[in-house]
Amino acid sequence: MSAHALHKLRNIVHSALLIVGMALIVSACAWTLWGTEGILWGLAGAILAMVLSPAVPPALVLSLYRARPVGHAELPDVYAALAELGRRADLPAPPRLYYVPSAVLNAFAVGNRSTAAIAVTDGMLRNLTFRELVGVLAHEVSHIANNDLWVMNLADAMSRVTSLMSYLGIVLLAVNLPLISANGSVVPWLLVLLLIVAPTLMDLLQLALSRAREFDADLDAVRLTGETEGLASALAKLESWQGRFWERVLFPGRRVPDPSLLRTHPPTEERIRRLMRLRDEISSPPLSSPATRVVVVPATIMPVARSPRYRWPGIWY
Repeated sequence: MSAHALHKLRNIVHSALLIVGMALIVSACAWTLWGTEGILWGLAGAILAMVLSPAVPPALVLSLYRARPVGHAELPDVYAALAELGRRADLPAPPRLYYVPSAVLNAFAVGNRSTAAIAVTDGMLRNLTFRELVGVLAHEVSHIANNDLWVMNLADAMSRVTSLMSYLGIVLLAVNLPLISANGSVVPWLLVLLLIVAPTLMDLLQLALSRAREFDADLDAVRLTGETEGLASALAKLESWQGRFWERVLFPGRRVPDPSLLRTHPPTEERIRRLMRLRDEISSPPLSSPATRVVVVPATIMPVARSPRYRWPGIWY
């Protein structure tokens, strides 16, 4: 089995196990409250929450970042690459491109396979080479093609149902504790402990699921671009920029280690290592571009001079 197939299988199994684990926590909380029948009610509640939960309109997310659509005439080469990535990913239509006026190096995708959009910041356009930018775009296209937004919405629905049952169970216990003590009944402390820790466990599983989906998007980006160097170089540059920023603001001259359990993205070194292992297994034709080619930013996109800061409602850009 090739390294790509092995990594892909590992990521799929990892994601499936995490989803199953979250479903088991939902079932355990439901069983604690309502017995055997509660398991079905708990799972049904999670599904109902996912179906009925209001989907955040992509336009709203983009507006929070003050993103504006980029015309084809402004970045024709980027649009051409994005169209080819969409074709290779079998998307119904290429994602629309948006520009975020921020010096932060960032890119994100919104929407679904049919109506997707990818936003890139001013810092991304001016600090990455064309090949690196294409690698980042391929990563975001992979998220869209893999329906990762739907997967994370499912995980979020189960997490919210678990939190609701946890609060309900603790309130019911507090209300009935005097009656339980008067009757001399034994309080099931293990079940109480389950209700207390369940929301935290769900949060940790969500973080782990996010990391698994990031690995999968990296691997699929290699298939879309036909090479590993672009995305690997972009990841290294993003890591360097983030490190310099936080070192300058919080701990000058020192790194800020993130606890692995609390990372939404995998360690950059591990992502690059996995990418490099696939160098000799790529079968897709590369989207050829010199490694030193820069992104030609038109005069219609003015450089951003202001420093990144928190903005309402708690968004950093």
